[in-house]
Amino acid sequence: MRVLYHSLLSPFARKVRLVLAEKNLDFTMKAEKPWERRPEFLALNPAGEVPVLIEPDSTVLAGTDAIVEYLDEVYRDKLLIGINAVDRAEVRRLVGWFDIKMDREVTANLVGEKMLKRMVGEGQPNSQAIRAGHANLPHHLDYIGYLVDRRRWLAGDHFSVADITAAAHLSTLDYLGDVPWDQHEPAREWYARIKSRPSFRAILADHMPGLPPPKHYADLDF
Repeated sequence: MRVLYHSLLSPFARKVRLVLAEKNLDFTMKAEKPWERRPEFLALNPAGEVPVLIEPDSTVLAGTDAIVEYLDEVYRDKLLIGINAVDRAEVRRLVGWFDIKMDREVTANLVGEKMLKRMVGEGQPNSQAIRAGHANLPHHLDYIGYLVDRRRWLAGDHFSVADITAAAHLSTLDYLGDVPWDQHEPAREWYARIKSRPSFRAILADHMPGLPPPKHYADLDF
């Protein structure tokens, strides 16, 4: 059986979950607390980060990009990183935008400060970082709106890992109720299309004990 080590509000683990679901690959999930640095987990990934994927043949894959690239190369019935070199370049550019730029400017400041610090026990959230995350988020929503105003999906005509990556980050932020959807209608309409995909159902069913998501989180019509 394929096994994915994950953390519930990790956008990187959510991204791999979505890729697996889009490719109709069965898997089970094991929750991991990376900050505990369990020796058994470090043996799988010395970096001590989720996600880690163990294939049915016991192949161990670590690192979000490495896992996604592997899955797209091996399971080719549905390609998610583009069908030609130009498409792949644009998909990878946007993946970097959301996994690096947006993560640094928004996700780490909001999910990291509000949730991870509490879970790890690192003290009070940094209010300045939270304000920065809220201030930066509209720019990324505007960029999504800019892209979908000119394209069917973020990277072009085809649904891709670019859409999955952006949606993975936004889903974690939306779980906390931090996304001002009403002020960004193009991004909201795009995200509604993502939410309606069968691959997203498990994400919308996520529930952290003691911290339920807002009511609109799993509502396909917001």
